[in-house]
Amino acid sequence: MNGRHAWLVVLPAGRHEAERLVHHETLELTGLDGGDRPRPGDGVVVAVGDDPPSVVALGRVARSAGDGHDPDDPQSAEVPAPLVVTYTRRAFDDPLPAAGLTATGPVTPLDATVFTALADRLGPTPERRDWLVSVNLPIEAASPGEAARIFWSYVLELGPRELPAFVSPSGDELAMQAFVLGAVANQDPEEDDD
Repeated sequence: MNGRHAWLVVLPAGRHEAERLVHHETLELTGLDGGDRPRPGDGVVVAVGDDPPSVVALGRVARSAGDGHDPDDPQSAEVPAPLVVTYTRRAFDDPLPAAGLTATGPVTPLDATVFTALADRLGPTPERRDWLVSVNLPIEAASPGEAARIFWSYVLELGPRELPAFVSPSGDELAMQAFVLGAVANQDPEEDDD
């Protein structure tokens, strides 16, 4: 860690779901009260749950865009800057159980050796590969342009909570699986009847 500090950040359940559903480069947390705060460059272990917590990501604290104070309004309230963490390793699909981690709040100081041990257990980022991802919707429309507009309306309205995304390794379309809410979802109505 080269003299830097390490921190444990525990995501609330709703925020964890949002981070799982949509790929973000950074995690921004607001509403953190005063006290000891992470500094830019500090290492972060992002976890969920509490008995025991599971590690879902590693990151580094990044500089925040501002402190929430409006320089044009001298009477504006001083609002703490959000905590911004740039992800360096994600494990949302395969969380790492971390018995022994104890959170004292949403942000807790963490021993650098614990950070290093957890990073070693997570290992390097898996090799990236090409995937085909599609959303197929039967759409009734008067023209191709209208069909495209209705398609995007459905995508925005239904989103990842209701609309299945079909995913297969590039070159192996027969291995396609449907995902809803970021997890494999059965789309065969005959199997639902069992």
